[in-house]
Amino acid sequence: MKTRILWMVVLLLSISIASVAVAQNAAVTHDTWSSGAPMPRALVSSAAAVFGKYIVVVGGAYGWSNVAIADTRIYDPASNTWRRGPSLPTPISGAAAAVANGLFYVIGGGDRNMYTNAVWAYDLQTRTWSSKSPMPTARGNFVAVVEKNTIYAIGGFNGSTTVNNVESYNPATDTWTEETPLPAGVLGLAAGLMKGWIVAADGNEGACGGCDYGQTQIYSPSSNAWYGGSSDPTPRDWVCGGSIDGQLYVASGYPADGYAGGESYTLTESFNAKSNTWATLADIPQGTIGAASAVYNGQLYCFGGAPSYPGGAALNNVQIYQP
Repeated sequence: MKTRILWMVVLLLSISIASVAVAQNAAVTHDTWSSGAPMPRALVSSAAAVFGKYIVVVGGAYGWSNVAIADTRIYDPASNTWRRGPSLPTPISGAAAAVANGLFYVIGGGDRNMYTNAVWAYDLQTRTWSSKSPMPTARGNFVAVVEKNTIYAIGGFNGSTTVNNVESYNPATDTWTEETPLPAGVLGLAAGLMKGWIVAADGNEGACGGCDYGQTQIYSPSSNAWYGGSSDPTPRDWVCGGSIDGQLYVASGYPADGYAGGESYTLTESFNAKSNTWATLADIPQGTIGAASAVYNGQLYCFGGAPSYPGGAALNNVQIYQP
């Protein structure tokens, strides 16, 4: 009798757990966009990265004047709230952000089109900034990807031309290493890590006076080599992007060919590295150029940006994509 009762209790618990799991899965609506609490300030060209259970958003500019600010804002996705962090030691716009070795790094960027190779590290526990060894190449509007606790800085703009430099930073030794460069210099690209490989796509190649690159390049840190992938059907730059579950997501961005008078795209696409194919997804609600990007808990976050270039006013939107 006791065995039968115990069996019934186990069965009921199993049914209950299964029901909760089904309910949780049903709550996720795939290929959709939603909104988070607006940023405290409307900004373009901020930098963002996930730091523990928070997303830290730093620097940026009020608009296309490129006059940088030193703000540090910390977003809590769980409570959908913002709080202020200690300001950067110097105003920075167009930097890249990454988290490695327990610290939040802000790399490069600049102010009023004067670019730097400075590296700053933020400790969330002590709420302090410290300087680190400078990056070999001063630049902005590039991407940083972390693989095995090493930060890879890829592409960008040095104030006069796009660059193809790829440089890796080891936080444990505070040293930089020159790696195999991109096939072409490119700014405003998207990149992410996929099973040990770094996938970079899109951006502005610059050599033709503003052509969008559209190429997909795949980097192997172990062999220090780049390999070509299928090109994005819709080339663009200054995108919001990141990798989730083996795919690179690219949202919105700027068409350098002057499409619609400089208005941003609303298109969202994904690149599947395994099949080497691109897919079209749900449009982002507000097209944006120069938004800060971060991937948290399987979702892509796009912070701010502007709807057009060069005349669009900065946005404070937080737009969230659920694959």
